[in-house]
Amino acid sequence: MPERLAEMILDLWTPLIILWITLPPCIFMAPMNHSQVLMSGSPLELNRLSEEQRILNRSKRGWVWNQMFVLEEFSGPEPILVGRLHTDLDPGSKKIKYILSGDGAGTIFQINDITGDIHAIKRLDREEKAEYTLTAQAVDWETSKPLEPPSEFIIKVQDINDNAPEFLNGPYHATVPEMSILGTSVTNVTATDADDPVYGNSAKLVYSILEGQPYFSIEPETAIIKTALPNMDREAKEEYLVVIQAKDMGGHSGGLSGTTTLTVTLTDVNDNPPKFAQSLYHFSVPEDVVLGTAIGRVKANDQDIGENAQSSYDIIDGDGTALFEITSDAQAQDGIIRLRKPLDFETKKSYTLKVEAANVHIDPRFSSRGPFKDTATVKIVVEDADEPPVFSSPTYLLEVHENAALNSVIGQVTARDPDITSSPIRFSIDRHTDLERQFNINADDGKITLATPLDRELSMWHNITIIATEISCSNCKQSFTQILRSKKKCM
Repeated sequence: MPERLAEMILDLWTPLIILWITLPPCIFMAPMNHSQVLMSGSPLELNRLSEEQRILNRSKRGWVWNQMFVLEEFSGPEPILVGRLHTDLDPGSKKIKYILSGDGAGTIFQINDITGDIHAIKRLDREEKAEYTLTAQAVDWETSKPLEPPSEFIIKVQDINDNAPEFLNGPYHATVPEMSILGTSVTNVTATDADDPVYGNSAKLVYSILEGQPYFSIEPETAIIKTALPNMDREAKEEYLVVIQAKDMGGHSGGLSGTTTLTVTLTDVNDNPPKFAQSLYHFSVPEDVVLGTAIGRVKANDQDIGENAQSSYDIIDGDGTALFEITSDAQAQDGIIRLRKPLDFETKKSYTLKVEAANVHIDPRFSSRGPFKDTATVKIVVEDADEPPVFSSPTYLLEVHENAALNSVIGQVTARDPDITSSPIRFSIDRHTDLERQFNINADDGKITLATPLDRELSMWHNITIIATEISCSNCKQSFTQILRSKKKCM
């Protein structure tokens, strides 16, 4: 780097020294920037300089002021010559003394009070301070009286490419919908370069992608990132890491560069239909299940997420549409089959349902990928439950003469086992309803007999409960109320 800077300084000052000699001695000269030096030999440039000299010359002064330039970051072994102050009032007799004041005078810039040469004695950084305003004056060497009024001039620090581009807001994150068309804008990034944006190409940035192709592209000048492939599928790959480079010097060789990362996440769209995990489901249910009980669940999987994966479930066909219903579980995204009417194993032992799952939110852009629904078959088998005996009548009304003979049959109840097995039934009286034991029942045939005499004047009504029990099932009982009425004895 020092060798390169030294070469640049040498290239810069060689034509300046030659030009200095060719100009009239009454003109103040300052080093020009590199582009000016390169053009100093053209007639157009010489004419332009002559015009500037004509405008800047004043009749009241013996010199003219212009701006000087000094290259930043120069750190050679000797102070760098910035320029020379000279007035045509100086006959060369060393009776004129040059004085320098202002920004950095004496600390950064030093003047030879005899020759008027100005040197930079410190390394300069344009990014810290781009220009210095100083005042020059010519005075009599012996009396220090001003020979001319003081005049102000500027020393500009000339930029070199010593700062790499930086992404101050990185790393970046962005989203883009999956299945987007080619050239869909994703986001844009910005890099900054501390070098001079006006002088040269030190701050002219060109953007490129180092990693992330062929999925994404970037505009070289605007840094707008776009999709480079159409129809990227989130279900195949959801996240992409893109490495972006900003290079100064217009992207040419030798430029400095900086990088950042951009994480692009594909957001979901509804481009996938629901699909049942299996085409046939089997469930079994006892015939005595309580209404509203969940019999089973069916699930249609959807590769999409969020609301794009939501499905509603319906029973669209089958021989059990009146007995069963299906509801959608929004949390689990499945369908719950429930019983809505009682089952009877002895009447019908199985049912077949056709259920459908359909997406709730359809995106018309992808309707051609549909239909966004699926169907499955559900087989439900009804299991036989050991049901209690069923009486032929829920209640019985018997009329008995109060003078009926003891042990006479006053009535009979009947019951049956509704199960296919048709188990034998035994009858008994709930003695909590016949505390005086006025009645008996035949355990086998259900005939009721009188155990004690009846008196209508003491009690006109007798309410007793009969229990029917399957012999093979001690817990299977059915009770009902038997109403007995006693009549007066006929005379």
